[in-house]
Amino acid sequence: MAKAMRVVACLTGEHNLWLLSLAVVVCGSGAWAALELYHRARHRMERQRTGWLFLAAVTAGCSVWCTHFIAMLAYRNDVPASYEPLLTVASLIVVIAGAALAFRLALEGTTSLRLAGGLLLGLSVSAMHYLGMFAYRIDGFLAWDPLYVALSLVLAAGLSTLMLWSEARHRPVLAVVAFVACVLALHFTGMGALTVVPFGSLHEQGADFEGLAMALTCGALLIAATGVASHMIDSDVSEKAMDALREMALSDPLTGLPNRNSFTRFLDVKLARAKSEGRRFALVVIDFDKFKAVNDVHGHDGGDEMLRVLAHRLRGVLKDGEFLARMGGDEFAAVAPLPPGREVEGFIGRLESVLASPVRIGSCDVLPHASFGVSLYPQDGESPARILGNADLAMYRAKADPARGVSYYEPSMDEAARARRELVLELRRALERDEFELHYQLQARLQPSEGGPGGRSVIGYEALVRWRHPTRGYISPADFIPLAEESGLILPIGEWVLRTACREALSWSGSHRVAVNLSPVQIAHGNIPRLVSEVLEQSGLDPARLELEITETAIIEDRAHCIAALTDISALGVTVAIDDFGTGYSSLDALRAFPVQRIKLDRSFMRDIAGSPDALAILRAVLTLGRSLGIHVLAEGVETDEQLALLEAEGCLEVQGFLLGRPARQVSATVDICEPV
Repeated sequence: MAKAMRVVACLTGEHNLWLLSLAVVVCGSGAWAALELYHRARHRMERQRTGWLFLAAVTAGCSVWCTHFIAMLAYRNDVPASYEPLLTVASLIVVIAGAALAFRLALEGTTSLRLAGGLLLGLSVSAMHYLGMFAYRIDGFLAWDPLYVALSLVLAAGLSTLMLWSEARHRPVLAVVAFVACVLALHFTGMGALTVVPFGSLHEQGADFEGLAMALTCGALLIAATGVASHMIDSDVSEKAMDALREMALSDPLTGLPNRNSFTRFLDVKLARAKSEGRRFALVVIDFDKFKAVNDVHGHDGGDEMLRVLAHRLRGVLKDGEFLARMGGDEFAAVAPLPPGREVEGFIGRLESVLASPVRIGSCDVLPHASFGVSLYPQDGESPARILGNADLAMYRAKADPARGVSYYEPSMDEAARARRELVLELRRALERDEFELHYQLQARLQPSEGGPGGRSVIGYEALVRWRHPTRGYISPADFIPLAEESGLILPIGEWVLRTACREALSWSGSHRVAVNLSPVQIAHGNIPRLVSEVLEQSGLDPARLELEITETAIIEDRAHCIAALTDISALGVTVAIDDFGTGYSSLDALRAFPVQRIKLDRSFMRDIAGSPDALAILRAVLTLGRSLGIHVLAEGVETDEQLALLEAEGCLEVQGFLLGRPARQVSATVDICEPV
């Protein structure tokens, strides 16, 4: 109690209250200006943040320094005093440098660094006070009470920490009050620790101390005015423009959700906090399936409407602490904290619920489908890139198996991705090393006879590319063709297939046609008509002997571009065929809009045709359609005599399959009836 009374006595009996009031005004206005500048620094990046931090530190340091010396002028001890210039200036430099470092630490955002910043700021203010007291020169002796000195340090550190905590939680009034309390509590407790013992007789203090006080006050107010002016400059037009630019940079204009940049920043902060606090969270990547088909059928406006609706639904199922962003295209990402006792299944279930009802686009209802990839922190990665990348791997696993829907990351996925990357590298070298070769599968025409089995004649061969790896042997096209399409290598590989097939067809004894498959990537990214024309001219092959096969998937990828390309190819005299007919999205429309001379009924119909009335009905419908449109129909996948007999009975006269001949390097001029497979 006696100690507290000593501080009160120092305040009321040993200070000029008018000057103390002036010191409080200087401290309060400086605190407000400094915190406003610090707030600007919080919302800036890199060089701009450094600039605002410098202004905040200078304003805070000068305010504390001016407050101290005004309060010292208010201190009445009846002993003549002066100040040593170098130590006085050093005290200003110390508090500015300490404030700058403290503010920088506090801006890092973690609890521990904010605490460290608060302690450092309090110690910097204390260092300024006591260094300024060392500059205090009197004709006497200064005695210090160590308990009061220690108490002043504790009060300064605690109140400065409260100031930064309040600012971080958007409580500006409390932050200003805490800053003023920090400076004043330090001063009065520190001065309460001081006892002045004069060496000689006492004299009254000079009468011009009010003028010095006013000079210090003008300096402090000038610093505060600088802060206010900076604030005003930043928050006219500039603040609104910065807010608009920040909004554009961090949000998706279509859905209003945070974008990839915003998600990356959020994930950085989320991971740092999870590490420091020992918490778990889940990251889910969501990719909507067959979205390209929605754009093709309903236009880009329809696709945009679907994304807006789905984004609204996804946002509606989020709970506190969960975050959702649009990563680009039809891909979204969501993060959810996983406190003890809570698992990720509930979060994923809520996300999946958005797929339960169709999306209305114009007059149509479209049922959405999506693939979900899940990674968990900390077991699935220790960095933002790793966690996001693993969720992507899991999503692609789910997309490869539509029945799966949701896939969780597993370490084996990394091995599979590594193997795919290695295969792409080897695929890139395969052309240079001449590791590809063409095998040809026979296509035949049936010639029914009333007296029994009719004859069969060769009408052409389908060129099938094979990869003969020097150590792995033959690699299935099902393994390397998708990789070639993803990597863009299908363009040089496809060109090699076309050139080789046309060149080798010239060596055949007959004038049979050669059928070459075109990838959707070739049509979308290559000038196919020019390439076909060039190959025909260089090889000398009759255009009537070349047939180019495309899938319905290729047709819907870029409808206008595909129609133009196929029309130009057909004008060269080359036959155009639709492969895997019946498995796409718009078969009938394709027959009407595209210059098609042949359709190849997908092999999946052959598997069930003998025992499935539905498959037989589809065959009959396709044959009727072909006859009506003047389009030839060829059935793929013929493997049994029963299937062949049924096709003959239904009038399907063009066939291809293992029953008639397996793919081989050399072609045969006769039909080779193989054993059923």
